[in-house]
Amino acid sequence: MLSSRDEGSIVEIESNYKNYCEKVIRNILGCNEDVEECLNDTWLKAWNSIPPNRPSNLATYLGKLARNTAIDYLRKSTRLQRGGTDYEVALQELQETLPSSKSVEAEIDEKELTNSINQFLKTISSVDRNIFICRYWYVESIDCIAKMSGFSKSKIKSNLFRTRKKLKKYLEKEGYSIG
Repeated sequence: MLSSRDEGSIVEIESNYKNYCEKVIRNILGCNEDVEECLNDTWLKAWNSIPPNRPSNLATYLGKLARNTAIDYLRKSTRLQRGGTDYEVALQELQETLPSSKSVEAEIDEKELTNSINQFLKTISSVDRNIFICRYWYVESIDCIAKMSGFSKSKIKSNLFRTRKKLKKYLEKEGYSIG
């Protein structure tokens, strides 16, 4: 679509993927006036990146662009109080599970950590994996995950707690120092 550089394609992409990308952004930024601006930046990033990149799944690609753009917005924002959004709460939940990277090799370590987490996710059930990904990738609220899965909120919280414990144990076996 965008590889032809036809300006009409961005309108078509927006009409097809706006709700999805907006939900991803809103889950990170919360109810915030930056959502629309962040969404526009996502479309611009898609426009600028698609010709050299040819994603096999456009929805996934746009979702990742939207997520990363929203995270950038959140980092730049000085107005948000710590612990104010679902994104920040989700990060706090994972903080005890993941090692802190303060070394020069942080980027390499981050890629290795990502690979380790992906390997871990392959070892757990699809239900546990879906709940974990909904919470920590898509930054869905506990309420939303409970509604989508049909489980109670307490079951979702327990599931996430157990999965984080398993992840911590897995990462320690992989040689990560958990703070």
